[in-house]
Amino acid sequence: MPFAQLVIGPPGSGKSTYCDGMQQFMGAVERKCSVVNLDPANDHTSYQPAVDVRDLVTIDEIMQQEDLGPNGGVLFALEELEQNFDWLAESLKGLGVVDDYVLFDCPGQVELFTHHGSLRNIFYRLQKLGYRMEFPSLNVLTKIDNLRNYPNLPFNLDYYTEVQDLQYLLPHLNREQTSGIPGPTTAGANKDVDMDDEEPTSKFSALNKAIIELVEEFALVGFETLAVEDKKSMMTLLRAIDRAGGYALGGIDGANETVWQMAMRQDGVTMDARDVQERWLDRRDELDEEERKAWAEESKEMKDPPEATRQAQTSRARPDVKANPTQSRGDGTEDEDMDDLEEMRQFMEKTKDAGVNIVRK
Repeated sequence: MPFAQLVIGPPGSGKSTYCDGMQQFMGAVERKCSVVNLDPANDHTSYQPAVDVRDLVTIDEIMQQEDLGPNGGVLFALEELEQNFDWLAESLKGLGVVDDYVLFDCPGQVELFTHHGSLRNIFYRLQKLGYRMEFPSLNVLTKIDNLRNYPNLPFNLDYYTEVQDLQYLLPHLNREQTSGIPGPTTAGANKDVDMDDEEPTSKFSALNKAIIELVEEFALVGFETLAVEDKKSMMTLLRAIDRAGGYALGGIDGANETVWQMAMRQDGVTMDARDVQERWLDRRDELDEEERKAWAEESKEMKDPPEATRQAQTSRARPDVKANPTQSRGDGTEDEDMDDLEEMRQFMEKTKDAGVNIVRK
């Protein structure tokens, strides 16, 4: 049965960019991957979808024929897709039944998940076709490379990714929500947070406190980080997804010590948020310059490798990475650093047959 990801999030959060980057990265480590566009309003995808809902229905047609706005048009389009699910099922048959990994690029309207049932019903029917997408969810803080646009964050990055002690956020939220509002604090101010008595109180202060208490009580919110053009970041996230979805454990159901061996592997450790902060905030310019120098040096070595390196490459049976191994970095050089990708590819080779062994009596 094929594995799948449901890529969900608000509009502009980077869903399509993520699907494009993940498809390219999986291709670089020799994993077959296809993207299915389920957003009828997404007419400027950076990837080439294997299946596109716009081949069935488009948002422009619906808005014109049904006299609906953009949000109502998306709801109507998903209802059309639900009614024509056989079209989607037939289109998915063209993908690999077992070896294909599918990314479903979903619409961003929140009402599709809170007040409407069509998309949920479509996912249930996809599971009946054999797609594994039901189990855990991972929260991803995307566009991490844009953190330099927010240099005055009140806390370090790990505070936001680990989501602990959220009470410290209350005074900062209050100041943000009351900026530009003159006057002393109003009656009924929140006395449980450390705020200046002369500061005005946000009308959302009670709501902020209730949300923070809810999140802390269940302790279920945490974030992985992602810079989609960074190989190490993509590799770390993919490994986390593979373990969460069961891909790293192979395709056989059951349980034995292999599960724990896989879970405790050293390469299963996620990227520390402090390392991410150092890379994208504290030392970004310095590390960018180091990478540019490394790329230039590696590019030079690739063009004219030493004799010993050429002999080693000739004698070593190492298959080439086929799908999009290079990407432009904007400075005229191309990324030829395949060590991390080769490590990931070797990891996939080792885990391909490392499924859970079952002895039936």
